[in-house]
Amino acid sequence: MTTMICRLSQAALVAAAAVLPVLAVAQQPPGMDPGGFKPPREREDVVSWRTFAQVDLVKMKNRYVPQFSSNVTALDNQQVKVQGFMLPLEATDKQTHFLLSAMPPSCPFCMPGGPESMVEVRTKTPVKYGFEPFVVSGKLSVLRNDPTGIFYRIVDAELVK
Repeated sequence: MTTMICRLSQAALVAAAAVLPVLAVAQQPPGMDPGGFKPPREREDVVSWRTFAQVDLVKMKNRYVPQFSSNVTALDNQQVKVQGFMLPLEATDKQTHFLLSAMPPSCPFCMPGGPESMVEVRTKTPVKYGFEPFVVSGKLSVLRNDPTGIFYRIVDAELVK
């Protein structure tokens, strides 16, 4: 599974290595140590990460292919809201292309989960990097054969206030 997200995770690691150390000092939430992040509370108005996890990897010839549950495939091409933590893919403090993760990053060199726990996001306007979870709204694509190994992508995303 690690090799499936290799190309995208390499870009994430390069961007995170450049951005996170600087931002970590400037934006660390008060009273929270660097490793003390808490997962966000589940909200009823967003797609649950448990829903995104309803996928099995099935070996076909020399590779693994995702097989999504009917709950997941019903979300394909739908407008959805997702809550998570930003993993930057660009070396700036404002991002238009990033990964939204179910779990907070614990270090700039580690992916916090597999492809079922991340959504690639492309926003209409830049979103400021931060440590707190946030919600985006946009059109979801369920990716069955993406060369980067990502399972989910949201485009035309906007930050939900």
